[in-house]
Amino acid sequence: EYKPEADAEPTDQDTLKFELKIKCSRNSAAGKESNRADDLYVNHNVYSKHIKWLPIGSQSDLYKSADVGPIHSDILITKMRPGQELNLQLLAIKGVAKDHAKFSPVATASYRLLPTIQLTQEVEGDLAVRLQSCFSPGVIKLVENDQGKKVAQVDNARYDTCSRNVFRFNELKDTVIMGRARDHFIFTIESVGALKPDELFLEAVKVLKNKCRVILQQINNVNNQ
Repeated sequence: EYKPEADAEPTDQDTLKFELKIKCSRNSAAGKESNRADDLYVNHNVYSKHIKWLPIGSQSDLYKSADVGPIHSDILITKMRPGQELNLQLLAIKGVAKDHAKFSPVATASYRLLPTIQLTQEVEGDLAVRLQSCFSPGVIKLVENDQGKKVAQVDNARYDTCSRNVFRFNELKDTVIMGRARDHFIFTIESVGALKPDELFLEAVKVLKNKCRVILQQINNVNNQ
């Protein structure tokens, strides 16, 4: 869950707590001729595997350490030398990108309306082949009619990229009506890895619904004045 306020005390419902406690020291067993850091020092490389989970409340009954820790254990955080150490506590909370970009799990996201393609007349023969070539593969298919001629049919308008190439040909431009379905949205979402794309979409819908509730409440307040 989201924290009710930014400065609210962390609870087991809205916060995950971690600890990073590590110290670099010299390796007493290192050979005198060795000059490799891996031989000379202990814990000189700090990795994500060194982050330890500290359960809050009843979290240990609900989750396993592998479920809430870093996805990859070999992420290099920093390098140290003897005498240096880290003693940190980390709090992981759920947030939205409008508060800080670090909360955004989305890479590239876009949407488009579903294309609609309607043939106004039967297109057959060589014109049908040309019509098919005007669209992306899979949009127009060719079938044989009762006379054995190839006839163009709309197969899957979703594949269309709205190139409008068909309107370059005078003999074809009046055979097609192209548009978009105003109530059908196609989303393309790339994730940075923290959440799956379908989960990102559902989370975005929740945010949109909350915004709509706020607007409706404001409208009701104005009407009741």
